[in-house]
Amino acid sequence: MKTGIATFSLDTGRCPAWLFRRMKQLGGLMAEMIIEEYDEEELLKRLSDPTYFQALGCSLAFDWNSSGLTVVLLAALKESFRERNLKIHIFGGKGKTSRKTPMEILTFGEKKGFDPNPYIKLSKLIAKIDNNLIQDSFSLYHHSFILNEKGSWGVIQQGLNLNSAKARRYHWYGGRLEPDADLTEESHQGIASQIFLKNILNLTAQSSRANKDLMVKLINQPKDLNRDLEIFLRPRKSLFLDNHDFYSHPVNREKFNLKRLRATLEKTSSLNPQDIENLVLAKGVGPKTIRALSLVAELVYKEPASKIDPARYTFIAGGKDGIPYPVDRQTYDETIELFNKALIKSKRTNVGFKSK
Repeated sequence: MKTGIATFSLDTGRCPAWLFRRMKQLGGLMAEMIIEEYDEEELLKRLSDPTYFQALGCSLAFDWNSSGLTVVLLAALKESFRERNLKIHIFGGKGKTSRKTPMEILTFGEKKGFDPNPYIKLSKLIAKIDNNLIQDSFSLYHHSFILNEKGSWGVIQQGLNLNSAKARRYHWYGGRLEPDADLTEESHQGIASQIFLKNILNLTAQSSRANKDLMVKLINQPKDLNRDLEIFLRPRKSLFLDNHDFYSHPVNREKFNLKRLRATLEKTSSLNPQDIENLVLAKGVGPKTIRALSLVAELVYKEPASKIDPARYTFIAGGKDGIPYPVDRQTYDETIELFNKALIKSKRTNVGFKSK
């Protein structure tokens, strides 16, 4: 599995219609050329690579450092893939559209005659991992699930942090479905980011395995868990825990709604989740529930979670924001025409694009 993370500035502007139309045309042509030369799997792998995805957005003249590149590029490709009848499909999108992902996958599965439920579950799990198991202060607002007709999948999703005015994009490539694959551990590799965060909760790290295992054990022992919650949710009762540092701030500054937390934990306990995946997927379990369980595992049972950020450290026709220069529409249109002719010629001659 190859995945990645990219971080950049929040963009509140809009993509002009003339640029979106050209992005859809040229992006679709480039995608079809990759499929013609290789296959849908290669295109999926490239879109799942944060560096390639960023370069593609820049080559289509979008702002190089903007969060809008994710939203606009995926919207353009989604429309283009559908219009060109390519055997690779994008579901979901930004905001309310992201919540339509399960229904879009379901409809597509019924149309193509395959069981969509494993992919629907996968889509939900990936969103939960990046939003709940990696608590890096970025809240997801965009989710796109990519699927080719051979069953290989990828996910591109994005979160925002209003305080820092930054966005962070998460890439996944999973290939074919592997029922026994553990997507909750060391799930991000080949990562590129502008910034590195300190003191976050990273439960995807291998070093967090014991913490996660204990979380699952605790949720299935509600009496012990309730006792342990009292220890750190009311820290004044314990001299040892009062003002104890946890991820750069004292425990007694954690703002948990105890009544709601207890109700969620009680409901989740009744489901008897046997692993972290099922715990994360349980209805009602969000970042605060996960953080509370992780806190108990660390502070009461001395099994810490990782605090290390999982992130690691080309234009064709200009850029929308004028960098490196304003978009040259004539060159853009000529490039589209050139690519279109090359694609038509390749299909006629069946020789591909590589030099022979």
